[in-house]
Amino acid sequence: MDARVSELFCSGNGHGAASQGVASNGKPGNGYSVAPKKACVKNNKKSKGRYSRNFKPSNNTPYLPPEAEEGNIEYKLKLVNPTQYRFEHLATQMKWRLQEGRGEAVYQIGVEDNGMLVGLSEEDMRASLKTLHKLAEKVGADITVLREREVDYDSDVPRKISEVLIRKVPDDQQFLDLRVAVLGNVDSGKSTLLGVLTQGELDNGRGRARLNLFRHLHEIQTGRTSSISFEILGFNSKGEVVNYSESRTAEEICECASKMITFIDLAGHHKYLKTTIFGLTSYCPDFAMLVVSANTGIAGTTREHLGIAMALKVPIFIVISKVDLCTRATVERTVRQLERVLKQPGCNKVPMVVGSTDDAVTAAQQFAQSPNITPIFTLSSVSGESLDLLKVFFNTIPPLSNSKEQEELMQQLTEFQVDEIYTVPEVGTVVGGTLYSGICREGDHLVVGPTDSGQFHQLTIGSIQRNRSACRVLRAGQAATLALGNFDRSLLRKGMVMVSPEMDPTICWMFEAEIVLLFHAKTFHKGFQVTVHIGNVRQTATVEAVYGKEELRTGEKAVVLFKFIKHPEYLKVGAKVLFREGVTKGIGHVTKLQPIFLGEPQQ
Repeated sequence: MDARVSELFCSGNGHGAASQGVASNGKPGNGYSVAPKKACVKNNKKSKGRYSRNFKPSNNTPYLPPEAEEGNIEYKLKLVNPTQYRFEHLATQMKWRLQEGRGEAVYQIGVEDNGMLVGLSEEDMRASLKTLHKLAEKVGADITVLREREVDYDSDVPRKISEVLIRKVPDDQQFLDLRVAVLGNVDSGKSTLLGVLTQGELDNGRGRARLNLFRHLHEIQTGRTSSISFEILGFNSKGEVVNYSESRTAEEICECASKMITFIDLAGHHKYLKTTIFGLTSYCPDFAMLVVSANTGIAGTTREHLGIAMALKVPIFIVISKVDLCTRATVERTVRQLERVLKQPGCNKVPMVVGSTDDAVTAAQQFAQSPNITPIFTLSSVSGESLDLLKVFFNTIPPLSNSKEQEELMQQLTEFQVDEIYTVPEVGTVVGGTLYSGICREGDHLVVGPTDSGQFHQLTIGSIQRNRSACRVLRAGQAATLALGNFDRSLLRKGMVMVSPEMDPTICWMFEAEIVLLFHAKTFHKGFQVTVHIGNVRQTATVEAVYGKEELRTGEKAVVLFKFIKHPEYLKVGAKVLFREGVTKGIGHVTKLQPIFLGEPQQ
């Protein structure tokens, strides 16, 4: 959304308090305020015939960006008593917008196709929303009015525009699924916040809400997450929260929800950094939520987590927790500290403090459209302050990929990344991970590898589960667990891939990558060993050569040849590389593979 929107939704008699969007100068401010009356003088006498007598556009008329042919946002001036033919055409158009948004669309009522905010009278707006409701019923969707605002043109009749969310689950899909990685320093309140969101009960101030998220006894005893856990928060087609609060099971949540937010709870402590990086690289999160404690501010691993998310190009938003423990001045100091860090040359982010429902809707739309916008929420898991704003944000945030990209991935050959391996009684071996491309069904025959010798083994998919509920078909981009029956677990390890037998996977011991050394205490040279993260691959590799240079120092760039020390891996050219060793850190991408062929001796 454009900065010019800031001329719109703030003062006026709509729902919600004054908003803090991005002001017309591009800086955070009281966004979405209506242009003052004096500015809207009637200096444009050439009023077009289709506007009512009371509306005369001025030079200062606020605009949205012109309507795009593609995407899930539709502008409609009015929808009053359409003919049957027009109604059918509108229904087809709504289906197209829903398909583009993978089950979600946003309609702006009272807006011209060129983005001019004309507004409608009370009567016309009521009639238009009624028509929109009938259209949604016809295509099997539900509508929710996100916000309604008056547009002041110094006219006799008050004019309004409405923003409406339309949601429908496509027939061939269970629900719209977005993955959010949860980052932040140790003791910042990550697990507690997730417990409150997913369980529906506030915390008691001593960590009761997080107990259901922990997987190990030592996590409960210390209160520190050391492993990756998953939690789900659902929204139904009307935008209402569906969680465990009414003793629902995961299956019931999946059945009732049209949109699912899957939280990937990562570790905050520095000694579990490899687990946190693995969660960010292998689980392909759509967004990252950085949790910062209001009373400690930016401390510990906060900067490191922010840097890793930015290096991996994961869009990030910030939640300042524990505001119930601090004075307002302390919270504001933490916000200012974050704003300073985000505006630094390395980040180049535009912080946007969310203070009302309007802000949350605006933040969700701008955040998805511009990677530079960084919404900041201030809330408490104990008092529940501003928790509703975060829920509105999750409800309205659109998916990053459109239906066309999804279709292209689904038409490719099957490739499933193995991230977790379990043995389940009476089920056998189970693997968890993400389907990178293609479609996976029960009964499919795939091959899994590479082994230490670069071999692949055949297997058959038994059953599939997504978010703890049964699923028959898995599509590209979705995370799931697959039952492999009596397949020998000892043949599996994290970092393997399950691919279609027709695919000819490139297996390599050695690969070249163009890297940037982010930090190193001394010099980076041939013979140096680092832990390399590439997608779900995590292995120690040796630097075999630094091309064009003897050694690398902090901030320098070069092409480097790496060699894995334990076993060959399946890699792709262009994949992001993140490596670390102690305080040494670097990022880059794979530029060339040196594939091995089956039958070659192990190096």
